[in-house]
Amino acid sequence: MKYTVFLALFLFTGCIFQSPITVDNQVDVYQETEHSPELVDRSTQDLLVDEDVEKLLSLALAQTGTPYVYGGNDFHGFDCSGFVKYVYKYGVGKNLPRTSRGQSDYTTKLRRNELIPGDIVFFDTSRKGRINHCGIYIGNGRFVHASSGKAYSVTTSNLDKGFYKNRFRWGGRVAN
Repeated sequence: MKYTVFLALFLFTGCIFQSPITVDNQVDVYQETEHSPELVDRSTQDLLVDEDVEKLLSLALAQTGTPYVYGGNDFHGFDCSGFVKYVYKYGVGKNLPRTSRGQSDYTTKLRRNELIPGDIVFFDTSRKGRINHCGIYIGNGRFVHASSGKAYSVTTSNLDKGFYKNRFRWGGRVAN
């Protein structure tokens, strides 16, 4: 019975998140606080095709509200790197390393101004000089991640404000 309720909730949750719409090498990226989407030019980005980014972002955003679980790597609960690994595996078939540091080493490093939706963002939240947190960039300075902070779940946050502003280290792009 509980699996039936969970499946129904999962399917309903998936239905309320629309897939971004692709228009001439651009992809709609939804903002949490505004209704006008940002169009991101993807014509120079050949690593993930638009359809892959749509799948990736749809799956990532569909996990919003999933509880934070240390070591979690499935829809029962995620930690940050487990969330990114899960989304890339089931969204676009990419098998990433399990840890945020491993994922950081696996990707091509990017500066903040080079980020496009679907890239992974990496943080040093402990300020000890090492990567210990990650998420998926969704556009407009926002990213989705499994937070062990106040939300204690998969949530969206802003790179340019609050806790993450001074803890961002670099972005990473996964090769096709």
